[in-house]
Amino acid sequence: MLTASPSSQVKPQQWATCQISVASSAALLPPSPAAGRLVAVESRMRTTTVASAALGPVATEPAERSPVPQPPPLFSDEEEAMLRNYVPVYVMLPLEVVTTENELEDAGKLRAQLRRLREAGVDGVMVDVWWGIVEGAGPALYEWRAYRELFRIVQAQGLKLQAIMSFHACGGNVGDAVNIPIPRWVREVGEGDPDVFYTSSSGARNQEYLTIGVDDEPLFYGRTAIQLYADFMKSFRENMADFLDSGLIVDIEVGLGPAGELRYPSYPETQGWVFPGIGQFQCYDKYLEADFKAAATAAGHPDWELPDDAGEINDTPEDTGFFTAERGTYLTEQGRFFLTWYSSKLIQHGDRVLDEANKAFLGCKVKLAAKVSGIHWWYRHPSHAAELTAGYYNLGNRDGYAPIARMLARHGGAILNFTCAEMRNSEQVEEALSAPEQLVQQVFSTGWREGIEVACENALSRYDRRGYNQMLLNARPNGVGLSGTDAGAAPHRVAAVTYLRLSDELLASNNFRVFQTFVRKLHADLDYCPDPERYGRPIKPLERSAPETPIERLLEATAPAPAFPFDPERDMSVGGWLAEAVDWVLDKIEWVFR
Repeated sequence: MLTASPSSQVKPQQWATCQISVASSAALLPPSPAAGRLVAVESRMRTTTVASAALGPVATEPAERSPVPQPPPLFSDEEEAMLRNYVPVYVMLPLEVVTTENELEDAGKLRAQLRRLREAGVDGVMVDVWWGIVEGAGPALYEWRAYRELFRIVQAQGLKLQAIMSFHACGGNVGDAVNIPIPRWVREVGEGDPDVFYTSSSGARNQEYLTIGVDDEPLFYGRTAIQLYADFMKSFRENMADFLDSGLIVDIEVGLGPAGELRYPSYPETQGWVFPGIGQFQCYDKYLEADFKAAATAAGHPDWELPDDAGEINDTPEDTGFFTAERGTYLTEQGRFFLTWYSSKLIQHGDRVLDEANKAFLGCKVKLAAKVSGIHWWYRHPSHAAELTAGYYNLGNRDGYAPIARMLARHGGAILNFTCAEMRNSEQVEEALSAPEQLVQQVFSTGWREGIEVACENALSRYDRRGYNQMLLNARPNGVGLSGTDAGAAPHRVAAVTYLRLSDELLASNNFRVFQTFVRKLHADLDYCPDPERYGRPIKPLERSAPETPIERLLEATAPAPAFPFDPERDMSVGGWLAEAVDWVLDKIEWVFR
């Protein structure tokens, strides 16, 4: 299933519909990674397109036995009205479900786990599609067989799929249990030019994700970073055309930075970061440094340099000159210019990669999505230092998330997927000045105000009722609306909740019982509904992105606005202290009879 990619010379109008007829090109495949690199480079130089062999072998693949089709559930009139409160639930698959050797990890166990999820009423699963695995053999050589096997298994269990285009490395972030680097041949380019990686002021390089400074630099066997991402997504579309056409894949979440999030890698554990360190700016590679100097010169300040007073990775804001509350550099003209440039480069990067995703999946019945990190520590400090180093220029008098939401709106209303939905203020250490509840409220409100859908997930694995109840509160912050004729608009609700993560621990007896209740409550106490249109989330063929929005227009959205009210009490719950006491008793009984 090793296939060659279409060249980035492909024009957008060639992708008018999702159904693609692809000729076999086995004879065109290079015999080795080295030859593949030569073919890829020569192909780009000749501006020709290499056909994909993506769908040639599909008919010979062993078929998964699909479940017997079931008629759609019959709902009463009252239940039909309640469907407007239904929130679909997805579960993230293990990071290593496809191994670094590009093999499906324990297919039998996975089938059994997915059956359990289906029994719980889960709508679907989310999976990382790792760039470092699929294009690991060489430039423009893609091996999709393991992912096709995985997708068939998911489809056979009657589940939907959210696919993440994971252009980052796994390892070095909170919760990373395995190491999956970006492709070896890309890292080899970095050995000769380490500035292709994000760089801190101390010179530390980060190999999680290519610096956005090389988005337009043809350093990778004739391709730029943007072209690498575009070609990968085009190859995915060709190779997964049957799954896209069948409706299995409902969301394409586009990785835009470390951990797949639209941010800079400001707080990597591999470089010694410990919560709640403020992190470090990541713009000291020669490409971003040159970009900043050009921008400063154009603004009439050729003497301005990148910050040298922003401290170390584990400092507090008050340890630094840049983030000091009352007299920090972030309050000066030079500091504001830098932060605007730093955050704008990030937004423009996300905009460009999403535009390529839109071209790749044009006509497919999917929604695009992008993940934004829930950086809740130092949120109550005037400088919001940890957010600033990550690229979110968010202050008390400036909404740093609204320009991101406005950018997403032009790409068919791409979904803003936000983390830390399970966290409560009372669970955080006081010295971190955290406020996850207010952060979630701000970001959700910003997305809804800009007219896009918001989805959420938990940042850390949780099996307790308090964590689930917080997610329920954030999923429907104004509770359940009983009819479509209520005065005013329907209550706010998220487009989906994705639970982190499928594991043996989640499927353990009591944990699974509580999780089943959580799914039921997100479904508004209704049975699983297979048709998103019935609960107000129709998935239409993806249309071409709107014209590019000038950065000045995006930055107009930074004017602060009050967050929408979130009710302090939820009208649906998985239970409180009494239910937890029953859980404890049941656990003891099961332990005795084990």
